[in-house]
Amino acid sequence: MEPLISIIVPVYNGQDYLENGIKSLQAQTYPRKEIIIVNDGSTDCTDNVCQKLAQKYDNVQVIFLNDEGVSVARNAGIDKANGEYLMFADADDRLHPEMLQSLYNILRRTNSDVSGCGFFSWNKEEEWENGIRLKPDKNDRPHIFQRDEFLEEIAEGRDTRCWAKLYKRSVIGQHRFREGLSIGEDMLFLLDILPDVGKMVSIDFKGYGYYQNPVGAMKRKFTPAYMDQVTCWETARDLIVQMDYGMKTKVTEKLLMAIMLTVGKLAFLSAPERKEQEDYVNICVEKLRRELQVEGAYAGLTSGYRRKISLFANMPKFYLWLYHFRKYLK
Repeated sequence: MEPLISIIVPVYNGQDYLENGIKSLQAQTYPRKEIIIVNDGSTDCTDNVCQKLAQKYDNVQVIFLNDEGVSVARNAGIDKANGEYLMFADADDRLHPEMLQSLYNILRRTNSDVSGCGFFSWNKEEEWENGIRLKPDKNDRPHIFQRDEFLEEIAEGRDTRCWAKLYKRSVIGQHRFREGLSIGEDMLFLLDILPDVGKMVSIDFKGYGYYQNPVGAMKRKFTPAYMDQVTCWETARDLIVQMDYGMKTKVTEKLLMAIMLTVGKLAFLSAPERKEQEDYVNICVEKLRRELQVEGAYAGLTSGYRRKISLFANMPKFYLWLYHFRKYLK
């Protein structure tokens, strides 16, 4: 008998897409799975959808929380999970019917601790339908990563996602997502479990359907929570330096980019709104100037990016005005 796989699905105000997401999990060709939906204080009709799904499917259970954040929600799912293997899926995303079986097969075949696959983005139903027409390639050669190689994938920003992966429960152990973060918590989770990962395998098969949510976290207007991506890269840099893999300069480049992405969000605000968020502008300036003291900090960035960083570091208000002005010329 195949081992049980637990799929953890956090959701907040997902009444319009949760049911279809769960249907895609139920449609998996892998037979033994439990689905743990964590409803994190939804204020729409998600509660009703959850109850409907729990009544319809014997392998669905629901946990109710009080808007405590995605990390707390995933951690609650981990604590509740009974599976020998775990997977995380976002409620608005969907899985190709053969994704779970493909990840299980390659993990077992290569004796890895974590297996992952590619993903495709979709927004319209026809895009989703086109995505699942693609079948796994039997000749798809797996990419094997030892611990230090997997770390490089994270440090380079090529793979910082917790979803589209299958984990041995023993690798996760007592590790949990860092709470209080809304952006970048995936990456820190991967770094935290890394010391217990002997080998990770990845296949090119695009089995995970990533929904491009128009109100997703990365597309919303600036809020203080957006500073989380800077905090996460700072923490990631500290963790990687502790592991002594000689990647400080590379991760500092990513940290500089995270700061500038946050600055871009601030620049999109109106002048009065930017004034209200001036403290965060000053924090970004201070952090950027400090990181520029790291030897070779932005040597690997493009000349255009270096010019942006230099301009903001020396003339932050002018940079914000110019960035905002150019936005409306496009």
